[in-house]
Amino acid sequence: MDFLISSTMLELSFVREHPELVEADLKKRGDLERQKWLKDLLEKDREWRQLKREADDLRASRNTLTKRVQEAKAKKEDASKIIQEAKEIPGKIKERETRMEELKARVDHILMRLPNILHESVPVGKGEEDNKAIREWGVKKKFDFELKHHGELACDLGIADFERAVKIAGAGFYFLKGDLALLDFALQNLAISMLTKKGYTLIYPPYMMRRKPYEGVTDLADFESVMYKTADDDLYLIATSEHPMAAMYMDEVMDELPVKYAGISACFRREIGKHGLDERGLFRVHQFNKIEQFIFCTPEESWKYHEELIANAEELMKALEIPYRVVSVCTGDIGTVAAKKYDLEGWSPRENKHIELMSCSNCTSYQATRLGIRYRTGAENRHIHTLNSTMVATSRALRLILENYQRKDGTVEVPKALQTYMGKKEIGKA
Repeated sequence: MDFLISSTMLELSFVREHPELVEADLKKRGDLERQKWLKDLLEKDREWRQLKREADDLRASRNTLTKRVQEAKAKKEDASKIIQEAKEIPGKIKERETRMEELKARVDHILMRLPNILHESVPVGKGEEDNKAIREWGVKKKFDFELKHHGELACDLGIADFERAVKIAGAGFYFLKGDLALLDFALQNLAISMLTKKGYTLIYPPYMMRRKPYEGVTDLADFESVMYKTADDDLYLIATSEHPMAAMYMDEVMDELPVKYAGISACFRREIGKHGLDERGLFRVHQFNKIEQFIFCTPEESWKYHEELIANAEELMKALEIPYRVVSVCTGDIGTVAAKKYDLEGWSPRENKHIELMSCSNCTSYQATRLGIRYRTGAENRHIHTLNSTMVATSRALRLILENYQRKDGTVEVPKALQTYMGKKEIGKA
């Protein structure tokens, strides 16, 4: 199919006209529950349209009866039966409108939770193990000594403190100290420098968002469990700067595209698992810094920009000289919002495997339709496409630098691309 059709994905008209495409996509995802939702939506939409026709017919009848009453009175005829018939119509209309409101609420609820239509190139699979490797880069270093866990190494060097962070904030938090804090800023500066040279505008977004724009950005039914919400206000701490950047033009019509942003923010997430030593490290944490890429563009250009975003992330990894691979995320692992997603996985020599560092998604019009963001064309305003990609999530990148660049004497070499920003070539004991 022409994939530009997905630009109307969340509009009810698209689901009405292409229910077979939506159902086939849900089957590809293995999503039995939402297949039931789709059937429910179509049934309730048919009932809504039938009631709409009946209400419209009743209004037309009321107008006709009003004219008949006027004509009867003009002829001085008895119009009592016509008047009585006309009086009954508003109640019948109200009855149908009440049911229509109930139906619309349910239809809208389901529409907001149907996932995006997947690109035909997305590999079919049940989970992470079915993601398809696209390419791999870099030479994996060989070490003649046993590598230390990155958290242990950081503590030995005096550049991180996990125990005191747990004491005051709980598991999943950390203090970065001295050279490790500098290394975090160096990673951000390198990413910012690379993106601004490519024409991306820097954005410092709000670190909190209200529920309405957040529901436009993502399906909170899936995402809310990993988010922090303030107790007394309608505000959520952002999980990524993608979210406020996506909502930035909510209910607006954009004139000039593409618009390219580089978001700078801390990110806050509840999710954390029990992963042995990683509990005391920088891999699965509640708070981390991230430089995020974000693009608003026309549907015709979004696939080109999807490749641009992943290429930018790969360029950063090549500059850091950390081996990586890019995988295409399968149907069972891709989530609700993206039509296609790449993950970039960096090489962990200590675990002898690739670990996820960055995600790169083309969300087509999924977010824009929910947020009411369009762009101006000659004939009519159309929904734009939105794309996002991690440029660098610093906590995970710090872990891989500490692993790939540690030395036998316990010091850490600073990657060449970061030495200018750090002002030094190695990290020794503080």
